[in-house]
Amino acid sequence: MSSNESENSRGGMKPPRFKSKIGGQALIEGIMMRGIDRECMAVRLPDGSIDVEEKMLPKAKWFQRCPFVRGPVNFVTTLVSGYKYISRSADKSMQQLEEEPSRFEKWLEEKLGDKLMGIIMGIAGVLGVALAVGLFVYLPALTVKGLSLLIPALGEIYFLKNILEGFIKIAIFIAYIWLTSLLKDIRRTYEYHGAEHKTITCYEAGDEVTVENVRKYKRFHPRCGTSFMFLVLFISIFVNSVFMLPWDAVWLRAILKLCVLPVVVAIAYELIKLAGRYDNILTKIISAPGLWIQRLTTREPDDGQIEVAIAAFLPCVPEDRESDRW
Repeated sequence: MSSNESENSRGGMKPPRFKSKIGGQALIEGIMMRGIDRECMAVRLPDGSIDVEEKMLPKAKWFQRCPFVRGPVNFVTTLVSGYKYISRSADKSMQQLEEEPSRFEKWLEEKLGDKLMGIIMGIAGVLGVALAVGLFVYLPALTVKGLSLLIPALGEIYFLKNILEGFIKIAIFIAYIWLTSLLKDIRRTYEYHGAEHKTITCYEAGDEVTVENVRKYKRFHPRCGTSFMFLVLFISIFVNSVFMLPWDAVWLRAILKLCVLPVVVAIAYELIKLAGRYDNILTKIISAPGLWIQRLTTREPDDGQIEVAIAAFLPCVPEDRESDRW
C-alpha cells in the first residue's frame, strides 16, 4: 500500500471520535507524552531496547487553566520542560556511543562537576533564544525597513508593512523547517513526530493502540506545536497593528514586539485549543495552514519509532477515559 493510500485508509481521513487531552513532543530517538496527570518519556537506546521514564504531574494551578492567562504560562513551562527532555533523550540515546573525553572536557568536568551540564544547557538556551529573536523578530523588521526606504510609498501604509513583515516571518519559518529537514538527525526527529501524531490519532479514533493499528493513521494533527507556531506568526500581524508599534527604530520595535508577545501567544493558544476540540468550518480554517506545514515537520515513521511512541503514550492514558475527554 502506498503512503497516500495508507493515509486515506480506514482511519486516515475520518475525524476522531474522541478528543483526547494527551499531547507529545518528538525527542532525540524518542518521544515525550503528557497526559492529564502524568508524563512519560520513551527513548530507543543504542542496544535496541526502549527506556521509559514516568513522572506524575502536580495538579494544575488556576493560572494554568484560566483562558488567555494559561497560554503564555504553559508556553514557557513547555519550552523549559521540552528542552530538558531533549537534552535527557540525547544523553540516553548516545550513552553507549560516547568517545573518550578530551583533556579539556576532563578539565571542565573536574572543575565544574555536576554543574557542567546545567551551564551548557543554559548557554545553549540563551543562544537559541537569541537566534529566534534575530530570525523572527529583528530580521523581518529590518528587511521591511530597508524596503520602505527603497519604495517610499510602502512607508506610508502602516498595515501593509505589518502584513509584509508577517509574511517574511512565515517564509523564514518555513525555510528554516525545510532546511533542517535535510539533516539526517532532524529528519529522524520528524519521523518520531509523525509517530507521535499517528499514535494519538489512533487512540482518538477508538482503535486499540498497537503498531499495526497506529500505522494506518495519518501523521497530521490539529493540536500540534507546528500549527501553534504558525498561528503565533500570523496573529502577530494584527496584534502589532493594534498596538501601533513604531517603525522608526527597528531595535525599539523588536523590543516592543517581545513585550506584546504574551498577548499573541494567549490568542494563539486559545485558537489551537478550539481547533483540537471541535470539527467545523472555522476550526478547519484555523488548522489548515498548520496541517500543511506538518508535511515538512513530520515524516512517515517506521515500526520501531511507532513502538517508542506507544511506550510513551500508554502510561499517560488515565484509567477513567472520560476524564481525558475535552
